[in-house]
Amino acid sequence: MKIILFLLGSMISLSALAQKQYRDVPYIQHYAEKFILSDDLTGTDLLQVASDRNRKVEVLSDKGLLQPWDKKLTKDGYYRPLGDMKLLTTGKYEDQFVYLTPDELLSNAWAGTFYIKHGMSHPELFVVGHNFTTLIAGKDEIALFQDKKKAWSDTPGDFEPLKMIFDMQGKRFLVLAKNGLYELKCPDKKFTKVYDATGLTAMALYDGKIVVGTNDGVVYLNGKDYSVEKTDKKLPWTEITSLENIKGELWFGSTKGAFKLRKDGKYDYYASERWLTDDDVKNIAEGPDNSVLVLTRTGLSRIDFVPMALADKAEYFEKIQRKRHIRYGLTSDLALRKKGDVSTGYYHDTDNDGLWTSMYLASELFRYAVTKSDDAKQNAYEAFEAMERLATIANLNGFPARSFERDGYEVGQGSNGFSEEWRKEYEKKYGRIWRLADDSVWRWKSQTSSDESCGHFFAFALFAELAPDQEWRDRAVDLIRQEMDHIMEHDWYLVDWNGKPTAWGRWNPKYVNSFPINVGDRRLNSTLVLAFLQTAYHFTGDEKYKKAAMKLIKKYGYDENANRPASVIRHVEGEPLSDGWNHSDDEMYFLTAPAFVRYSFTKEQEEKHFAAVQSHWKMELSEKNPLWNFFYAMVGGKDYDLDGSIWWLQRFPMDLIGWNVTNKHRKDITRLPPNFRNQKYPEVLPPDECPLHLHNGAYIVDGGNDGMREYAPYIYLMPYWMGRYVGAISAPQAE
Repeated sequence: MKIILFLLGSMISLSALAQKQYRDVPYIQHYAEKFILSDDLTGTDLLQVASDRNRKVEVLSDKGLLQPWDKKLTKDGYYRPLGDMKLLTTGKYEDQFVYLTPDELLSNAWAGTFYIKHGMSHPELFVVGHNFTTLIAGKDEIALFQDKKKAWSDTPGDFEPLKMIFDMQGKRFLVLAKNGLYELKCPDKKFTKVYDATGLTAMALYDGKIVVGTNDGVVYLNGKDYSVEKTDKKLPWTEITSLENIKGELWFGSTKGAFKLRKDGKYDYYASERWLTDDDVKNIAEGPDNSVLVLTRTGLSRIDFVPMALADKAEYFEKIQRKRHIRYGLTSDLALRKKGDVSTGYYHDTDNDGLWTSMYLASELFRYAVTKSDDAKQNAYEAFEAMERLATIANLNGFPARSFERDGYEVGQGSNGFSEEWRKEYEKKYGRIWRLADDSVWRWKSQTSSDESCGHFFAFALFAELAPDQEWRDRAVDLIRQEMDHIMEHDWYLVDWNGKPTAWGRWNPKYVNSFPINVGDRRLNSTLVLAFLQTAYHFTGDEKYKKAAMKLIKKYGYDENANRPASVIRHVEGEPLSDGWNHSDDEMYFLTAPAFVRYSFTKEQEEKHFAAVQSHWKMELSEKNPLWNFFYAMVGGKDYDLDGSIWWLQRFPMDLIGWNVTNKHRKDITRLPPNFRNQKYPEVLPPDECPLHLHNGAYIVDGGNDGMREYAPYIYLMPYWMGRYVGAISAPQAE
């Protein structure tokens, strides 16, 4: 009865927690589709990309026209005559394809009637202006055609054209050459060099200006008198290869990725194999269906911009979680045998299977509480059973295993080359001994850490609150009792199969208070064990847990340790575990925060515990992490960062492959000096511009897994559904 009453009271209070709420209407979500050269086209040079009003995409290469098809670039043989022509360049007029050959300018649109026999020696580029007026240029020659006939020509010296634009508003042709910018005014046909420079590479019209790309930044020219208004080198990368105005947004191609200028003057950066087949951008163009096409040295990337609500994104990730990230009911990463290819994936254990599973279990419990979905309930029960087995497979009276696997297949090996020698080397290196279970069929991983205990107590308490069936809730309470009793009976340690404490399962006063007050483990471990005891007392009513907690508080100062503000944590010379802020500790801390605050023994204690959690949240505010923000809301915080949370959820990448990502070369952001929190920049970069990492990986901006891992989607699912649960995010709304 006590549990049922608490459940009802908890749900009522939580529904009123959020003072602000995000209305979940569709926003614009971006993601990439990538097409690499088919095997028979290896070594092909890719030159240009474009799409027409029919939504057809064509890539010009030194081997003719190619098309994207089934994640490959393949030969485009639709128009057989084009296959027999030497195409020099392509362009568009009225959103229809136009082609330049050594002898002709032609199109298949307009019933094939647009045709010019240009008669030029070395044609390279063209642009079609108003009413089919066409300018064609090559080395040291340029000609204007009207009504398909040559109306003007010139032979300027030292002239190598790079790009041509027809400016309808200015009634002029703009021609960028290697040695400057030229203008051909219409209708007087006056050809003039208007800007003299070298190292030029690209050009676009944008916001009334002429933007010129160079080998070292961009130059903004006044659109009327061609005066230099600004030279900008504060870009993600300054070696510019392409510039395009796409629906009023300025896009840049470079030798280190593509980027788009935002309205706030900053850039959205599209680099790494998350976005592109490689970072050497050759050409950028507007694509079909509100997409942008980025052609690189090895393939084509289509960056799609589609309306999507956060709920839609969660549904997308839920399908991936169920399809590829469940191992024996545990949440699992997917290791890949082939880079970026999820079809080659296989499951393997981790040191934190219990922790990651607890977070997915929580997301499904929150989803069930909000939606009453039978699917969410079944998923939660399945995850609970897996965690229940972790808690019991070792048969050590409440000692939880890190993971389990069938004998002979542990440490991710099995048919991929497992051997007894490999296991021994692994165990020697990591200290994670694999013990044979009592049934001699399974093995379990030892050396369980405090991370796992945090996950267990958090998930079992939440399960005891939110699971709809009393029998299942009772099982969770029994597991809380067993794990708490193990810690108490072993003098505040997790004691392994060998009778020795594990490396990190240590809450004994001699260990905890051996650290100066400025070392994070003193504060953290005191918080953890008090929260564990409060949880056990809250659900069982057994006074022994409260008495044990009061002894730690009164005799050993655990409440004093736990209630110190997070701002006291800093480096202490000569002290271990204090060389930098530990973001894994943040994860443990916030997982423990609900029990630490909401299960406090007295109102006075609850207020002090809340103040301690609030101080920690303030230290983490710069991360814009929705998980920390919504945990803070869950314990009663009213001023949580809703805007930052939604930003994170929207910018979390749709691609969960662990691609290598690098930002250290970027010139558009200021780098901070080395610091205790390991923060690289004044503000966090968007998650889709950083390597994928778990919630304990704040501020990581360089790194990755070389595309050999797909991360489990619980990373997104838990904060999203927690946000729904605390009322910070609405149900999906009509647009």
